[in-house]
Amino acid sequence: MPFHSSGLTENLMIALDTVRQNKLRSFLTMLGVVIGTVTVIVIAAFVSGIDARVAKEIESFGTNTIYAFKFDPGFNINPSMEERTRKPLREEDADSIRAECLACELVSPFMSPVDFTVGPFAERVNIRNREIEMTNAAVTGASGDYFRMGVSELQEGRYFTPEEELRRARVAVIGIDVANTLFPYQNAIDQNIQIEGRNYRVIGILKERELFLVSSDDPNNENKAVYIPFKTIKQQYPGNEDCFIMISAKQGQMNEALEEVRNILRRNRNVPSDKPDNFGLQTSDQIIEQFGAITSGIFLLMVAISSVGLLIGGIGVMNIMLVSVTERTREIGVRKAVGAKRSDIVIQFLIEAATLTGSGGIIGIVIGVGLSFLIRMILPTYIPVWAPIAGFVVSVGLGLAFGIWPAWKAARLDPIEALRYE
Repeated sequence: MPFHSSGLTENLMIALDTVRQNKLRSFLTMLGVVIGTVTVIVIAAFVSGIDARVAKEIESFGTNTIYAFKFDPGFNINPSMEERTRKPLREEDADSIRAECLACELVSPFMSPVDFTVGPFAERVNIRNREIEMTNAAVTGASGDYFRMGVSELQEGRYFTPEEELRRARVAVIGIDVANTLFPYQNAIDQNIQIEGRNYRVIGILKERELFLVSSDDPNNENKAVYIPFKTIKQQYPGNEDCFIMISAKQGQMNEALEEVRNILRRNRNVPSDKPDNFGLQTSDQIIEQFGAITSGIFLLMVAISSVGLLIGGIGVMNIMLVSVTERTREIGVRKAVGAKRSDIVIQFLIEAATLTGSGGIIGIVIGVGLSFLIRMILPTYIPVWAPIAGFVVSVGLGLAFGIWPAWKAARLDPIEALRYE
């Protein structure tokens, strides 16, 4: 049968036949590539899913939202002593922003009687309904503007009115967990709850909010929130002045609002022009970018670790191909004798190496996608289109890179010596 030296299809068939004839050896060779590809797919799905979920969670608070607080912005889990000793943001700061910021639409200060900067185990304010007590609710004072920002949604009832805020009414809007805990057998609307021995009438219940970044006991879990008018909480806790301020910018005026808020707070806090801000300002987009930078770093680290598996797989491919060259020395001699060129031999062995690693890549992609769907039952995952494509391209490229030396060694065999080889 004549030999067609340029037959790419024939070389591919020879490569597949070699893989079939040495199933166990081929599988062990591909194992490193499979593990590396699975790791890349799962990590990409996990990081992409986390990023998408975080973006959705933060955007639920409004894409035109500015957050102002005493500490520097970012994921600041260990504030410096300078930050801790800064004077707090106050209700007056929120009032100044509301009155003077032309690019701002809504402004709401927040105040909690609990200092959560000491950690998640800070002692909470207990709330009661007669003999039923709840110890992990988060009591917060807020302005009615917060509810107008579209962040929360009512299941039933209503929010407190500006008039109720001004007269410091003892009314409360509560999360669904609070309602279910304190009023397990009756509707909570128009019922009383006790906070520090004082009665508050429940006027609204918030819809259940899906949890992601926070645990069930976290103070930011809105399902366990108890919102009361800001001026009411100030009356009940007159010694507490520390506020967090949430600002909604007018459509298309985020940069202007951010600059105006910064100037107002610097003036209110007497910050010299040559000194940095002694407060933090952050937007939703900045939070998403910062979180993305963290997850990208984690992704790169995990990819670097998984590349060890790919490297091991590549070395295994090279070793197996070198063994294959030795085992098939006579075959190579026959092919050269019937007209095969060096380039034909190189192509043949490169195709075999790429077939091995490419097959490992396909298996790894299938397993990785399956594991990602299983993980989705616990954590959010999303497989970006580039991940399986990159997994396959890298696995094939690995075979080509580590198959060059064995292929070149096979191509340089002397056909006469090869034919004599036993």
